[in-house]
Amino acid sequence: MLDMRAYELMVIFDDDVADAAIQGHLKSLISETVEADGGSVATVDNWGKRRFAYRINHKWEGTYVVLEILLPEGKDLSTQSRALRLADDVVRHKIIRLPESEATRRGLLGAEATA
Repeated sequence: MLDMRAYELMVIFDDDVADAAIQGHLKSLISETVEADGGSVATVDNWGKRRFAYRINHKWEGTYVVLEILLPEGKDLSTQSRALRLADDVVRHKIIRLPESEATRRGLLGAEATA
């Protein structure tokens, strides 16, 4: 059995991007590459449009999306991070590796450990 690691990825999309385009970006930039590495996207939480604390790229708002991702041990999100850095519609992104206790509390690793 493969040991899995849990990650949390927050992506802020440009305010001008439509919801359908955001879903397309999430599928092409993240979901397909994660699944190719043997992982899965556990949850996708679209927070909607939020106001920035300060102006970024001459904009005051962006669309926030938070994903919880499971990857086999030894794999990471470097490919996805590079794709997000290069994407024109992405304002910012942040990847956090969740500690095992937090991932278990969220129910991400508990099902994997007992399966």
